[in-house]
Amino acid sequence: MSKAGPLTDQEDLRYPIGRFIAPAAITGAMRAAQIETLRRMPERLSDAVRGLDDAELDTPYREGGWTVRQVVHHLGDSHANSVIRFKLALTEDWPTVKPYDEAAWAKLPDSKTLPIDISLTFIDALHQRWVALLEALTEGDFQRGFNHPSLGRQTLATSLAMYDWHSRHHTAHITSLRQRRGW
Repeated sequence: MSKAGPLTDQEDLRYPIGRFIAPAAITGAMRAAQIETLRRMPERLSDAVRGLDDAELDTPYREGGWTVRQVVHHLGDSHANSVIRFKLALTEDWPTVKPYDEAAWAKLPDSKTLPIDISLTFIDALHQRWVALLEALTEGDFQRGFNHPSLGRQTLATSLAMYDWHSRHHTAHITSLRQRRGW
């Protein structure tokens, strides 16, 4: 996924790996790499937050952005929603999924105050199950999908590409903040 045109300085902080661009076609090698990203994401996320203290965890990755703690908890929330959407798409005929207000969820007390180890453990277990499911899917399964009220019809192939990007995107929020702050 590449950047869609030049980004402003603030957008560079918001989109450190660029905005998501859905690939026109997905090869088997691309899909394998996307699944590998999901397999390794829990470890990469744990590495990204290793050694951070509470003050650092409660630092926004950019002005007006979420704190590192909120980003970690958001990843658990978002990826859990995605797994559920995958399972709905695999067991129903193009179901309409319910979106959620991720910004409102990030403001809830659990996202703002709980230790990140809770979500790191959750994400690790969730990704083990998700990767096992993904590796068992056929090409036809990846052409199944769901209807999203604001994004429209989404195949599982496109959704997998999006969550490959999403995993790298939020991990980069943390690693780029650490780099800028010298943590």
